[in-house]
Amino acid sequence: MSNDEARETLVNLKGIGNWTVDVYLMFTLQRTDIFPIGDLAAVNAVKRLKQLPKSAAKEKILEISEKWKPFRSVASMMLWHYYLSNLKTKQ
Repeated sequence: MSNDEARETLVNLKGIGNWTVDVYLMFTLQRTDIFPIGDLAAVNAVKRLKQLPKSAAKEKILEISEKWKPFRSVASMMLWHYYLSNLKTKQ
């Protein structure tokens, strides 16, 4: 099943949204080209790294993530680690 077919099938289940599908595709199905645009940690890490305003649109974030194809899942994991490491330094 393609990523789009899996997404279409899964979001039809009660309680399953795009973020859940993204995480399922990345970690369970080990898909390498997923960027979870609904994940605040990943999005905020991109904004911080690219020095974008907090109000930057999702479209801008997606445009940036296009450059990481076909390994956007790997980039997302790196962004999560970056986000978490910055949380620890602020404490």
